[in-house]
Amino acid sequence: MVEILTAVLGDGLPAVEAACAEALREGVHSADIVLNILARQREPTPPVTILTPESLRLRHEPVADCARYDSLRSPP
Repeated sequence: MVEILTAVLGDGLPAVEAACAEALREGVHSADIVLNILARQREPTPPVTILTPESLRLRHEPVADCARYDSLRSPP
């Protein structure tokens, strides 16, 4: 119960109340379940976009050639 009440500070009362209601609808009443529901409802932070400087860009793209691994598998 304390863990759920503590979640109100970070997630807000409406979100915690909705998570509790969802858990009860599913027939579970564990604090871990309620906290899991809250975690799934949070918006993930968008990843930081890093621009690659022109000096670090590839001049020649590598070519995937899986056939060269066949030569490693064959006996000498």
